[in-house]
Amino acid sequence: MSNLFTSLAIRDIYLKNRIVVSPMCQYSAVDGFANDWHLVHLGSRAVGGAGLVFTEATAVSPEGRISPEDLGIWKDEHIPMLRKIVQFVRAQGSEIGIQLAHAGRKASMPAPWNGAKVIKEEDGGWSMVGPSAVPFNEHYGMPVALTKEGIAQVIADFRAAAHRAMLAGFKIVEIHAAHGYLVHQFLSPLSNQRQDEYGGSWENRVRLLLQIVEAVRAVWPVGYPLFVRLSVTDWAEGGWNETESQQLAGLLKGRGVDLIDCSSGGLIPSAKIPVGPGYQVPFSEGIRTAAGMLTGAVGMITDAAQAEAILSSGKADLVIMAREMLRDPYFPLHAANELDYKEMYWPIQYVRAKKG
Repeated sequence: MSNLFTSLAIRDIYLKNRIVVSPMCQYSAVDGFANDWHLVHLGSRAVGGAGLVFTEATAVSPEGRISPEDLGIWKDEHIPMLRKIVQFVRAQGSEIGIQLAHAGRKASMPAPWNGAKVIKEEDGGWSMVGPSAVPFNEHYGMPVALTKEGIAQVIADFRAAAHRAMLAGFKIVEIHAAHGYLVHQFLSPLSNQRQDEYGGSWENRVRLLLQIVEAVRAVWPVGYPLFVRLSVTDWAEGGWNETESQQLAGLLKGRGVDLIDCSSGGLIPSAKIPVGPGYQVPFSEGIRTAAGMLTGAVGMITDAAQAEAILSSGKADLVIMAREMLRDPYFPLHAANELDYKEMYWPIQYVRAKKG
């Protein structure tokens, strides 16, 4: 029996295997609306056999977008197309989750193929916010430090977005607290220079995420899983680190979070990250051990044997794949062949191509 193709139940939701398509920005929406690109992009990964397919980072407010082309869920009009995508993915036997996000000081930027300089308001951009008036770098805009009223609005936006996600049919939601976006900005002392109850001490810097989790859990059905994506370390002296992430994971578990999606970096451009195959897997193993909760490993996981080894050695409960899934939407079907897993489901339209 392959560990990669072992099912997993989280609360009331059943995943047919441990392969997850990571949230990946497509920069292909208009005014936050999903369209045929998102249907085909996400739907093809479900046809390819992934147990769980995540939407890209989906903005909880217009100012929470990374770029004007980001997916959004800040108004009810976004729901119908998202519901169509959910229905298609689930019809293929896969589960689908939505990642809720706010870009904070990394907002109002163009799609990556259109340069790397902040979009001015007169050109269709918007004012960005953050915990403090500290920009990401010279190419990004200067954020406005959120007031307490602004923080309350962010929390309310996450709560409303989760409610809309439920109405659209999603049964798994992930809060994006990684990669230098707003929630991560509050966690790290390198970006959070506040002097109130949301800054300074560790307890204050984690407050926003805990309040968002509580707000989302309040409207998210008890049987539906809640994930959090963390940058487990900033890879920088004086920044957020692995020990703090392990401590935070314990608090999140106590507030109804079911799984930590373990990534890293993204907060500062000067971080020196030792990128290599499976380089973030130790973070997943560390949180899994310290907090006694489910974790997902992500980062340069590219082949079946590698993914199988991560799971069989107890370093993660899910393998979350990004770029390999762009290269090969049918990775799960190919991996089943490589691992000699005979029970892999193939869409009936594709069975004639199945080997063995």
